[in-house]
Amino acid sequence: MSTPTTTAHDGAHEQQQSLLRTFAQQPRTVWVTAFAAVIAFMGIGLVDPILNSIAEALHAPPDKLTLLFGVYVGVQCVAMLITGWTAYRFGPKRTLTVGLSLIVIAAGISAFASGIDQLIAYRVIWGLGNALFIATALAFIVSSAKGGQHGAIMLYEAALGVGLAVGPLLGAVLGSWTWRAPFAGTAILMLIGAILCAVMLPADGPRTDRQPVRIVDPLKALRDRTLLITSIGSAFYTGALFTVIAWAPIAMGLKPIWAGLIFFGWGLLTALAGVFIAPRLAGWIGQRGGVMTAIAGYAIVMALAGVGTFEGQVWLIGLAVVLSGIPSGVLNTLFTGLAMGSGDGHTPRSVSSAGYSFLRWAGAAVAAVLVAHLAEWFSSTAAPWWFAAGYCVVAVIAVSFVKIRSAEEHDVEEEAVLVGAEEY
Repeated sequence: MSTPTTTAHDGAHEQQQSLLRTFAQQPRTVWVTAFAAVIAFMGIGLVDPILNSIAEALHAPPDKLTLLFGVYVGVQCVAMLITGWTAYRFGPKRTLTVGLSLIVIAAGISAFASGIDQLIAYRVIWGLGNALFIATALAFIVSSAKGGQHGAIMLYEAALGVGLAVGPLLGAVLGSWTWRAPFAGTAILMLIGAILCAVMLPADGPRTDRQPVRIVDPLKALRDRTLLITSIGSAFYTGALFTVIAWAPIAMGLKPIWAGLIFFGWGLLTALAGVFIAPRLAGWIGQRGGVMTAIAGYAIVMALAGVGTFEGQVWLIGLAVVLSGIPSGVLNTLFTGLAMGSGDGHTPRSVSSAGYSFLRWAGAAVAAVLVAHLAEWFSSTAAPWWFAAGYCVVAVIAVSFVKIRSAEEHDVEEEAVLVGAEEY
């Protein structure tokens, strides 16, 4: 006689096997878009290993260094409100190509920046391009994939994980030569991706058969109380996530290669946890329970990083960064699914997702800007970690008030992987 736990375990295993089998069925256009997505996701962690090198070369204080992340995610926060409208107005291929082109330009000119303020300004362009590309790429892959949406989104999530892992490694290897090299290398790779998308993706079709999308629609979706609460919870969790991304390199003070290896481990665990742990956790304790458990785990590793910083134990900070990839991977897969399951049932999922992403990225931008100031205000480099643990506590409390409609709860849990990649 099978137990519920055994059934959930077997179901998750069968689902993963089915998803992996569909990879080989995907058309060339899906693989081209996935390749470009890998490069785009690399931009998130590319700067981490070379942050101290940039500080030395450009004489940048910590509050300027963290702005490299703050403005990057801040512009993505705002851009999330317009990506649906641009894809409707100009077509997904044009939106993808413009986004990739902006990344190429921003990465290329970043390699020639003469000051930290210039580099910050170029990251604004980069963030805009990344938002236009990433939000549209997910929808394009889903619509173009064969063998079911689950396999398509798993491919997208795999691209996310590879990008998060390879970005810091590329930054470390090239950054050992000069801090400018990672930007130039990314520009070259992104140019290849842009050319492939421009040449190989099908032309945009007529938009007469699609429902019009307005810029204000995502904000209106947040009128739903449960979606709003979920989005607030995600914003606080993401604040903790970007504390790791923006503050860990400064707190550790390592050479590029060592910082790159640590963030490579973080990205690798993020990818593996999203694919293998998240579905099982959702099957065992449900969507909301899985999210709350993962956020609680994140609070623990933030506290671990705080202890390591307070005690001056760099290895402990590095261990906490790597381990944080496990709850991050789980939340990448499950959190957006929880948000989409908490909507009013009438708003299109893409619109609800845009509103959710707006608040989520807002949390990331605020936290990335605050970290250096928190350390200064409290005269302690450990202070950002304690605040990050506090963010997680707020996130858990918020998620505890989320109520998924019972009639749809099962369907939402089954579709968690479908929408998890929208997290980034």
